[in-house]
Amino acid sequence: MKYINQSYLACLSKGVVAAAFVAIFSPTAYAYTASGSSTNVAPTSNSQQLLANESTRNEVETISRTTIKRQTVTTERRNQLSTSSRSVKSKTTSFNLAIWQQAGNFSEVITRISVKSKRGKGYLKERFLGDYKYKIKQKAKFAKGLKEGDRVVVRLYDTQNRFIGYSEFECLAANTTVNLILSANPTEYQVVRTVYGVDANSDGMIDAGTTSYDYFTQVSNQRVSFLSSSRTINFSQFQVQGLSVVSSNSVYPSSFTQGEFAVVRQSISAFSSSLASALKATPGQLVELIEVSDDGSSVYNVSQMMMNYREIGVDNSVQINFADVSTNHWAKDFIAELAALEVIQGFPDGSFRPDEQLTRAQFAAMLSQAFDKVKVRNAISFKDVSTKHWAYDAIRKAYSTGFLAVSGTQFNPAQSLSRLEVLLTLARGLNYTFSGSTQTILAAYSDATTIRSDVRSAIAALTARGIVVNYPNVQSLNADKVATRAEVTALIYKSLVSTGEVADISSQYAVEKTQQRSEVLDQAEMQVEGGKLRRHCNQGIGNGAEGCDPGNSQPHGGSNDEGGRTPGRK
Repeated sequence: MKYINQSYLACLSKGVVAAAFVAIFSPTAYAYTASGSSTNVAPTSNSQQLLANESTRNEVETISRTTIKRQTVTTERRNQLSTSSRSVKSKTTSFNLAIWQQAGNFSEVITRISVKSKRGKGYLKERFLGDYKYKIKQKAKFAKGLKEGDRVVVRLYDTQNRFIGYSEFECLAANTTVNLILSANPTEYQVVRTVYGVDANSDGMIDAGTTSYDYFTQVSNQRVSFLSSSRTINFSQFQVQGLSVVSSNSVYPSSFTQGEFAVVRQSISAFSSSLASALKATPGQLVELIEVSDDGSSVYNVSQMMMNYREIGVDNSVQINFADVSTNHWAKDFIAELAALEVIQGFPDGSFRPDEQLTRAQFAAMLSQAFDKVKVRNAISFKDVSTKHWAYDAIRKAYSTGFLAVSGTQFNPAQSLSRLEVLLTLARGLNYTFSGSTQTILAAYSDATTIRSDVRSAIAALTARGIVVNYPNVQSLNADKVATRAEVTALIYKSLVSTGEVADISSQYAVEKTQQRSEVLDQAEMQVEGGKLRRHCNQGIGNGAEGCDPGNSQPHGGSNDEGGRTPGRK
């Protein structure tokens, strides 16, 4: 059965630059508390014609939807909150992609796009974003769900489904324009020139004074080489009007030439054995090709495409379905998507145990992996968390990055948490506050009168942002109930939605966003310290499941106690 794509129109919202998290975790109370060199880096470049430009600043977004297993996934409806004049929004990272050929007889090319999201010091497994049929000289934009440092992978096929080229590039701090230039005969001469740079103001030009990256990749027997220079290339085939003349030395991002994930002067496989089925299938076999529009107005929502293709687009080594999470479980999609994002993992027996109570250690692991931020203080050692405890590193990281603050030297890792404690920690970590009539906002809850006066504004802020999920009664906050693993998974996912990092998931148990005339102060969009903007990153590799370490490792053993499961995959 083919996966069928349809297109529809939606307004492209601007993303937000979110602030660094500052959060304090307490089991009993809540209180607010007031971030190289390439092979050859061009020092500056003249403004170059942007070959993958957007038609207007307020363009219409054409998003491809995919029906997975006969269930159509729709994009979220963007509700706008009333914001304070102090709340400043900024564009998220995006990229424009154009395919070019200086000379030759190609009229169309199939472009298979995937992403390896940056998480901490590494990358998540490659995730499929779709197969796009480009006419030569066409361009399209990909927005939402991307961050600076993410690596985008492009595999190229001719219309006979023959693999003809490969490229990778790194998303930059602002809008990135990317141009892939094919050889005159790509079927035989499988070389691709990649030229890209920043176009922060989307004026159709690579910004003056910024680095333009320019390099070649060559395919041979399905292996890819990132060339350190163009000396062996017949570069006359790759000169396109509007781009700089081909230099003899390649210009790469520093991460391509240095460190653990360097690729220059290496030969890598274009098709690893664990790749998602959609990345190994013949174009058109599993996924219908998406036609890029002729007028250059095509804009695709990356986070939505990832979710649409989840069942066939996630690396085979990543478990997204669990034996004890049925297809009709109320939190199935939240659990599956956080697992696909490699934020959580299950247990060695293939279960997730969604209805088990969440422990403080598990919560620390989830927080440290879902929300990555810089260290703000030195870690401390807790007397009840030994160096052999499965969550030792996660707890230290969550503390040193400002999420957790504990009185004394005891952490109580096995202690459970109430829903209120989880909610308050998220409000604090996201720096979400609310001013106005909390009574109006909290009227959504039948048990609103039981919400303490000192936390009402925090709950109102979360409610206004659409973060609260109440199971089994959407109208009951049930603040004192012990939180389950499924409930916390849903709350964390909705928190990621509120920052614009992921596509929304509809649920009958989610309290709808509330549009208010009252002022909603979204301090997570911007936090100024010493006159400088600090960016909030919510990203993370790993898992939050008990028995798993905060990295991307497999749990071992049969116990969650110290001396039981320890990190094992790395």
